[in-house]
Amino acid sequence: MSVPTAAGLAPADRAPVWRDVVGQEETVATLQRAVADPAAMTHAWLFTGPPGSGRSTAARAFAGALLCPTGGCGECRECRTAVDGTHADVDVLATEALSIGVAAARDLVQLAGRSPSVGRYRIILVEDADRLTEQSGNALLKALEEPTPRTVWLLCAPSLEDVLITVRSRSRHVRLRTPPVAEVARLLQRRDGIDPGMATYAARAAQSHIGLAKRLATDEGARIRRRDTITMAARIRGVSDAVGAAADLLQIAEQERDRTLEARGAAEKQRLLETLGADPSARTQPPHIRAQVTALEKDQKTRATRFTRDMIDRALVDLLSVYRDALVLHAGSPVALVNEDARPVVEEVARAFSGEGLLVAMEAIATARERIAANVAPLLALEAMAVSLQLSR
Repeated sequence: MSVPTAAGLAPADRAPVWRDVVGQEETVATLQRAVADPAAMTHAWLFTGPPGSGRSTAARAFAGALLCPTGGCGECRECRTAVDGTHADVDVLATEALSIGVAAARDLVQLAGRSPSVGRYRIILVEDADRLTEQSGNALLKALEEPTPRTVWLLCAPSLEDVLITVRSRSRHVRLRTPPVAEVARLLQRRDGIDPGMATYAARAAQSHIGLAKRLATDEGARIRRRDTITMAARIRGVSDAVGAAADLLQIAEQERDRTLEARGAAEKQRLLETLGADPSARTQPPHIRAQVTALEKDQKTRATRFTRDMIDRALVDLLSVYRDALVLHAGSPVALVNEDARPVVEEVARAFSGEGLLVAMEAIATARERIAANVAPLLALEAMAVSLQLSR
């Protein structure tokens, strides 16, 4: 099997399993070469790239290509189940918690020690390797240092710096880039049947974040929430406006959390009680059932905390894009606006701020994102940011 060089790889040259990995020609060429040539293969890979660039999509496609008899036909059972994460020899850890605990890491080590059951490799995919703690990362080291034959580790994270040095030093790094808007739009049209105009809008508004672009294209509520966030940049004129805007940002995130997770949480509790043979309508439950329900509720609370933080961070990225666009107008640059559909808001912000003020505002948003990631109470971080935004005018 011949593999094109990175420079010469075009989408038409790819094995079909890679069809949803857009804008990553060099990465795909590297991975295809590893599939075709055992000398180019290694036991641990670290996929990094901006959020929405397709890290886990690339890792799953790689898993399919490694297990496929023809190197990635995209149609056989091995390809389809590997990409879906349901293949017997593909184990996926995609945590919804704030971090990956030691117990989960040790479970992965045990899985990695097993021989493949039906395929050439046993593949361990960790979609949030940046959430490994020092303790859980150390639990993986022996498996990474002394790999079991035919076991392959695929780790995903936003950047090298987000991964423990002991983990990243034992992995081969492949870096994904932000895909072009046009390629994301074409993916939405081909894969999801999105209208070309809506696909282009969603890809641009999501700043090429593939998952978010799909959501914007298919969910009117998501588009409304984004519009509400964008318009905040033009209405923060005083301290009271700033405090109100901070509360609105948090409320938007919490409403989305409740809309997304409430029904799911209730269904999970119902299934647990049915599995345990308990009566869901009973006012009290036996102690052993209460303990398991309490553990489930704790996990759900952790998931809700992460979801809220992720939603706030996404809203801050949207807000940041307004100040970025205003700076583009200030500079008279021919660069396309992220928020072309909200140009009046961008122009109003550009008139209200100096170039230096826009940079200060962007720094305030970046600081808020860092504080929330460091576990500062979201409302406090948002209020401090919003006050800084009105002072930057």
